[in-house]
Formats: sequence, C-alpha cells, structure tokens
Amino acid sequence: MFSDRQKPKAMNEIGGQPNRIEKNTKIKGDIISEADFRIDGKLDGNVKTSGKVVIGKDGYIHGKVECVNADIEGSFNGELLVSDLLSLKSSAVIEGTVSVSKLAVEPGATFNASCNMGGKKGGSNPADFKAPNNGAAKAS
Repeated sequence: MFSDRQKPKAMNEIGGQPNRIEKNTKIKGDIISEADFRIDGKLDGNVKTSGKVVIGKDGYIHGKVECVNADIEGSFNGELLVSDLLSLKSSAVIEGTVSVSKLAVEPGATFNASCNMGGKKGGSNPADFKAPNNGAAKAS
C-alpha cells in the first residue's frame, strides 16, 4: 500500500476516484455528493456537492449546480452557484445565472449569463458585495 507521502493526489475523492458521468450517457435527476464530480455526458437535473464539478468538453448540464469550485469546458444552462473559483475554458458555453466568488475566463469562452460576484458565500445577493475602497470602479 501507499504511505501518506506516496499516495497519489487527486480531486476530493471517495474510494480513489471522482464520480463520473461518461460520454454518451444521459441522466435525468438530481445528484447530491460530498465528492468531486466530472460530467462528460448529459445531465438534466441538479448537482449539489461540497467538492468540485468538472464539465468536460462533450459534457452538458441543464439545471442547478451548487459546488465549491467548477471547471467548465462543455456546456451549461441554468443556475450555477460556485462558492470559490469558476474556471471557464475556451470551449465553454454558459447560459443562465451565475453566482461566484472568483471567475477565470479563457479567450473564446461563451458567457451569456447574468453574473453576481461576491465573497466566500458565492455572492448570491448583489447587495452583499463590497468593492474595495481604492478609487477603482464601484459596484452598483
């Protein structure tokens, strides 16, 4: 077996592997998990996890996603609540509403969403956002 030093590192895992919905798989329903999730297939429903959600290049989610971090290469349509970092790759297509603490967007990504950015709670209420008082643009 592995010592703690030799143990392979990965996402927030249960049983050594993140949860996966493979390409050519379609699921209708809600998913609740404490582990990370990777979607390369199609999901019509909601995902709630205390880990990370990855939507692969061929992946698609229509519904509500609540997570800590998200990396999106594929497509998303619905409500996206990310309490820390949302990373949109160049092939990402996002539509709907997004509430996030930090946002990284690669050139080429399609981001057709209303977006609220705030503190660690994901900025679900725009009135909760306080812009730094450094003479920069103010949040309205």
